[in-house]
Amino acid sequence: MNHTSAGWRTAQHEPSLSEVFRSVAIPMGASRFRRFLAFIGPGYLVAVGYMDPGNWATSLAGGAKFGYTLLFVALLSNIMAMLLQSLCARLAIASGRDLAQACRDAFPRWVSYPLWLLAEAAIIATDLAEVIGTSIGLNLLFGIPLEIGIFITAADAFLILWLQNRGFRWIEAFVIAMLGLIAACFAVQIAMADPDWGAVIRGFAPSVEIATNPEMLYIALGIIGATVMPHNLYLHSGIVQTRAYGQDPAEKRAALSMATWDSTIALMFALCVNASILILAAATFHSTGNTEIVEIDQAHALLTPLLGGSIAPTLFGLALLCCGLNATITATMSGQIVMEGFIRWRISPVARRLITRVIAIIPALAVILIWGAEETGRLLILSQVVLSFQLPFAIVPLVMFTASRTKMGDLVSPRWLTLACAIVALTIIGLNANLLRTVIFGA
Repeated sequence: MNHTSAGWRTAQHEPSLSEVFRSVAIPMGASRFRRFLAFIGPGYLVAVGYMDPGNWATSLAGGAKFGYTLLFVALLSNIMAMLLQSLCARLAIASGRDLAQACRDAFPRWVSYPLWLLAEAAIIATDLAEVIGTSIGLNLLFGIPLEIGIFITAADAFLILWLQNRGFRWIEAFVIAMLGLIAACFAVQIAMADPDWGAVIRGFAPSVEIATNPEMLYIALGIIGATVMPHNLYLHSGIVQTRAYGQDPAEKRAALSMATWDSTIALMFALCVNASILILAAATFHSTGNTEIVEIDQAHALLTPLLGGSIAPTLFGLALLCCGLNATITATMSGQIVMEGFIRWRISPVARRLITRVIAIIPALAVILIWGAEETGRLLILSQVVLSFQLPFAIVPLVMFTASRTKMGDLVSPRWLTLACAIVALTIIGLNANLLRTVIFGA
C-alpha cells in the first residue's frame, strides 16, 4: 500500500492487521451520528487494557492500604491515556502507519530493534497479568487450581480465531458485551459496599503524600503502568485502520475527530470501572482495617463476610474472568501489530498467542510452585511497574512523530497537544526515576 514518503524512509509498507484492514465500511452519505456509530469499537478494545487484571491488583492494593487517596492517580492516568490515545489515532489516520511501522520507517535498525524488544517485553508483562488474572477468575468461580488454570488460559487462542473468522465487528461486539457485564457486576458490589461518597469525591483531589510516601508512590506508579499501557499505543494505531474512511484531507480530519471521540468516551467508561475497583477496596477493606490486601483471591474471600452476601464474591470472580478474556483478545492483536510492524514477520494470530502465552505461563507457574499461590498478587503488581518502565519507549516516539509536519502533513498535532503529551512523558519518566532511586538507595 502506498502512502506519501515525506518524512519517512519508505512509502511502501504492508497495511496494519491486513486481514481486517479497512474491513468496516463507513456510510459516507449518512448523517454524522450514523458515521460515528461506524467508528465505535476500537476505543472499547483499547479501554480493555485500562481495566485488565493488572489494574485489579494495583487498585485493590491501593484502595485497601490508602483508602480513597489514590483515586486522583486513577483520574490523572486516565487523562494521560486520553491524550496519548488521541495521538495514536492521529498517527494512523495521517500517515497510514501503526506505531510499530512508524518506528521501523523513521529510525535506523539499531534504534528500532531495541524498541521492538522492549515492546515485546511489555506484551509479555501484559500477558503475565492476564494469565494470573484469568486463572484466579477460574479458581474463584469453579475451584480450578491456579497451576491448572494457567494452562487452560492457553485455550483462549481458539476463541480469538473463531471471532476473527466471524469478522472484526464480532470481536468488538464480544468485547463491548463483556465490558457491559463487568460494569454491571461492579455496580451491584458498589451498591452493597455503600462507600462514603464525600471521601470518594475528596479522593479525586491531588495529595503531596503520593509523591513523598515511597510505598504509596510504588502503587501509584503501578496504577499508571496498569492504566497507560504500552501495548495499547501500538494496538490503537493499528485497529483504527479497520475503518474504511476516505483519503482526502476533509474525510481524514472527520475520521480523526470521530476516532478520538470513540476512544475518549470508552476511556471515561474505563475510569468508572477502575475507580469502582479502588472504591470497593477502600469501602470494604480499608474501612475495616484490612489494609494489606494485595491478593485478588484474598479480596474475594473477604467480600462475603464484609458485605454480608454470597452474590458479591461471585460477581467479583465473574468480572475478573471477563476482564481476562477481553485482555486476551487485545494483547494478541497488539503482539501481531508489533511483530509485523517492526520486523515484518507474519505468523497466524493463534500461533502468536500460544507463543506469548507459553512465555507468560513459565514465570506464573514458577511463582505458584516455589512461593505459593498467595504471591501471585505481588507478581501482578510487579508486572504493572515493569510496564510503567516500558512506557517512555513507546510514548516518546509517538509524540515525536505526531509533532512532525513532514511526517503528518496537515494533521500534525497542535502545539498544545504536543506540549501536554510531552509533559505526560516527562511525568512518567520522572516518576520512574524517583522509584528507581527509592529502590536502589532506600530513600
